[in-house]
Amino acid sequence: MATIEVTEKNFNDIADKGIVLLDFWAAWCGPCRTFGPIFEKASAKHDDITFGKIDTEAQQALAQGFEITSIPTIMAIRDGIVVYAQPGALPAPALEDLIGQVRALDMDSIRSELAEELKKADQN
Repeated sequence: MATIEVTEKNFNDIADKGIVLLDFWAAWCGPCRTFGPIFEKASAKHDDITFGKIDTEAQQALAQGFEITSIPTIMAIRDGIVVYAQPGALPAPALEDLIGQVRALDMDSIRSELAEELKKADQN
């Protein structure tokens, strides 16, 4: 599957389904241009994952909403929950490792932990 352009208009439709990897980037960013082909190659290899690119210049509200202060930033979302977000270009082996870790997550456990945190926050 090729990467798709993610915008404010299509973000919610994309982010709620399965595993989504997002690349926050900009055309002027050298490390972004270096990472782009690695991200594209991974997208061709993992057709069960949605790979999206968010141009931080064109989609400033999304970048601000996720508090993106450095690019490239890689974000992994699984079942609508952000499970990873780190700035910096990843080499191909590290991206593959990240994909493996996201696939292996116990989402029921993560949802339980989030529910507990929300419950504690509501009590305070």
